[in-house]
Amino acid sequence: QVQLVESGGGLVQPGGSLRLSCAASGSIFSPNAMGWYRQAPGKQREVVAVISSGGSTNYADSVKGRFTISRDNAKNTVYLQMNSLTPEDTAVYYCNIKIYSRARYDYWGQGTQVTVSS
Repeated sequence: QVQLVESGGGLVQPGGSLRLSCAASGSIFSPNAMGWYRQAPGKQREVVAVISSGGSTNYADSVKGRFTISRDNAKNTVYLQMNSLTPEDTAVYYCNIKIYSRARYDYWGQGTQVTVSS
C-alpha cells in the first residue's frame, strides 16, 4: 500500500522554471524506481524522467538538458526541476513508483497540471 502526494504544478511563462515534488508513503521497498510521466490532451502518457533507488536516471529526449530528476531516499521523495519550459511541456504530470518484488508493483499520484503559457 503506497500513496503518492504531488505538489508544485501551476502556470509558468515560456522560458520559466518549475519544481515538482512527490512524497511517497507506505511500504516503500527497494529496489524501486520513481519517476515522472506526463499526458497532454489527446496524447498518450509518456515517461519524462525516472530515477532508481540507486540513483540511476533516465530522461526523455525531449527534456534532456532542461529537466533534472532527483530523490531523497530518506524522505521517499522525488523531485523534478523543470527549466526552459515551453508550451510543449504543458501536460498533467504524474508521479509514479515501481517497486520490484516478486512482481512489479505500480503506484500513481493524482496528477498535477503544468501549464506553460504567456
